[in-house]
Amino acid sequence: MKREIIITDDGSTTIRIPDWDENYHSTHGAIQEAKHVFIKNGLDLFQNQDSISILEIGFGTGLNAFITFLETINKEKVNYVGVEAYPISSEEIAQMNYVSELKAEKYQVIFDRIHSCDWEIQQTINENFFLTKRNQFFQDIEDKNQYDLIYFDAFGFPLQPELWSEIIFKKMYDALLPKGTLVTYACRSSIKNAMLSVGFSIEKLPGAPGKREMLRATKNV
Repeated sequence: MKREIIITDDGSTTIRIPDWDENYHSTHGAIQEAKHVFIKNGLDLFQNQDSISILEIGFGTGLNAFITFLETINKEKVNYVGVEAYPISSEEIAQMNYVSELKAEKYQVIFDRIHSCDWEIQQTINENFFLTKRNQFFQDIEDKNQYDLIYFDAFGFPLQPELWSEIIFKKMYDALLPKGTLVTYACRSSIKNAMLSVGFSIEKLPGAPGKREMLRATKNV
């Protein structure tokens, strides 16, 4: 399926799939969406912990993983698991401009390592950041009580509603540690109801630029 690189409104790149009319990140700004949804309303809740375990649903371009690395330098230890059914190519990775847009040129080697390291086995990105990339369908996730935080960054509901179902959110609920948190850019009523049905408590929060609201879900036990 054809994929093309586009520039979003904040100057950062993303991947567009024309046949699906779908983008990997918000066209209003890939970086600003990642920082708002996953960092401000997710990672920042865990600032006072010595370590944090994160599951990302939709590893994609590696943007969320790289920003998480930048945000946790000299802070907490991070165990990061990124699940992706269809990894992007090295040619596409080379066209992502996140290092320059984040003014993180000194960490170019880290961005490269995030993408070049092997899949299916935990890799040491640096002394505090450990990454496992899993080439896996979300429906096959069976983790139990492992994560403090989930970045839920799947393709949108209109394209793949099955990824926003009770079945998937039960898997997310089970994967979280007690009082763990899931954050996502979406805020559709059916998504909220699916989360509630499996036991999450829900908060509606202001969305990233271009989107009115987002959801944060907390495991109640």
